[in-house]
Amino acid sequence: MDEVKVIEIKKSVLEDNEKDADALRQELKRKGVFLLNLMSAPGSGKTTTLIQTLNRLKGRLNVAVMEADIDSDVDAVKIQSATGVPSIQLHTGGMCHLDAEMTRQGLDNVALGGVDLVILENVGNLVCPAEFDTGAVKNAMILSVPEGHDKPLKYPLMFQVCDLVLINKTDVMPYFDFDLDKCREYIRMRNPKAQVIPICAKTGEGVDAFADWLVENTKNWKYA
Repeated sequence: MDEVKVIEIKKSVLEDNEKDADALRQELKRKGVFLLNLMSAPGSGKTTTLIQTLNRLKGRLNVAVMEADIDSDVDAVKIQSATGVPSIQLHTGGMCHLDAEMTRQGLDNVALGGVDLVILENVGNLVCPAEFDTGAVKNAMILSVPEGHDKPLKYPLMFQVCDLVLINKTDVMPYFDFDLDKCREYIRMRNPKAQVIPICAKTGEGVDAFADWLVENTKNWKYA
């Protein structure tokens, strides 16, 4: 019996995407634009966190936002009306992630002149978005307290690819069986270099530290 030829399609697709992502990063570097890829599960508080953060970045950085969802323009409208920051909505056509080419298509519709920072709010999902390099300079994610402190054990790749983990909804920590020290330990197991910042997007607690992180990393990228 003849052997069946096996083609590693996923590997090929990811390799092509990595080349596109590297090319996009080089292009952004030339333009002096820092791109942050922000990921999380649905309902973790990405949009609320962004609103708090964007209002703290006024006068410090010129920012644009790309909101990615399967459908609707709810988040882009909310961001723009609450902060005045230019925002566009990306529809993924049912796909649960963005890749570098999709990100480029979004950036082609952003007026990048004078922009220091573009924040991409990726599709809410702890699996697929972590597998595809968007061309971002840094990856960040939000883990909310109600999701549980064991998520780094269950979704390792998401935590491995992130430079920053925001632990959101700390105001409800007394009502959930969430161990912050254990969560930090599990994150370190997956990614010893990841920075962890506890925040409460509802009250704004800890958001200043995230805004400072964005300013520092954007300026390091822009002027290095």
